[in-house]
Amino acid sequence: MADILDIDTLLRFYFRLNVSQKYMLELLAYKHQIVISRRILKKLKNIELYRKKIKTNLIQVAAFLQKQMEKSGCLHGYRWMYTKCCIEGLVVDRESVRVLLQIIDPEGVELRKSRRLRRRIYFNYRPNYTWHIDYNDKLKPFGIFINGCVDGFSRHIIWLQASGGGMARSITYYFIEAVKCRKGCPRIVRTNMGVENTVLHKMQAFLRRSHQDNRAGNNSVMCGDSRANQRVEFWWSVLKKQCLQFWIDLFRQCSKMVILAGTIWTNICYDFASWKLFK
Repeated sequence: MADILDIDTLLRFYFRLNVSQKYMLELLAYKHQIVISRRILKKLKNIELYRKKIKTNLIQVAAFLQKQMEKSGCLHGYRWMYTKCCIEGLVVDRESVRVLLQIIDPEGVELRKSRRLRRRIYFNYRPNYTWHIDYNDKLKPFGIFINGCVDGFSRHIIWLQASGGGMARSITYYFIEAVKCRKGCPRIVRTNMGVENTVLHKMQAFLRRSHQDNRAGNNSVMCGDSRANQRVEFWWSVLKKQCLQFWIDLFRQCSKMVILAGTIWTNICYDFASWKLFK
């Protein structure tokens, strides 16, 4: 059987992760080959792992919550913050965390109650500092891909093009033409992590390979979730309200007519006509 110090260390670790006693015993047995009964677990009082008897001072908990408010914690509710407190090793009940959050961040609590998101702060230094690139797949079922690029500072549309396929080749072509037109590349390119952007990432890193700033080479490429690409995502919402929804409804109606017609030649004509019409 393992040494008692090893058991104490493991119990403290799982206790900080807010693991229940039943699951704690299962983890000890299957992962660490330490088999003990629940009665023995309760008798291990020398490590003083209590969730209700011995609680952390609320001032210490409030200081931890205040520190979290300075970061992304300002977006989290009391359940998430309670989990963070447990991971940090603070012994506190969920109700206390909820009350403390009402005192520390009343504005954030009201926003979460009304199911409104706290607006994020976006900062950009100058034009052509960051280009936000993304593609819209709302017309993908009809064989049309829309690709766009927006300047983060001025919200100027660098390009907005529709293509019928070959996303990687199309995006690369649009990027080259934009660089030629402006006689220079942006300092940062913000895209998603799709494979269609791989060549574009390499081109951007190559164009900034000789720069001496902190965004030289591969540092000039930013990848992340498309939903967090603020500037271009806002433009997609505007585009859908202005005209994109009309084309979606139109192509859906046409596709139903094509299915009723049921010939290969009709499908080909439909694809060609819809692509040329939207273009």
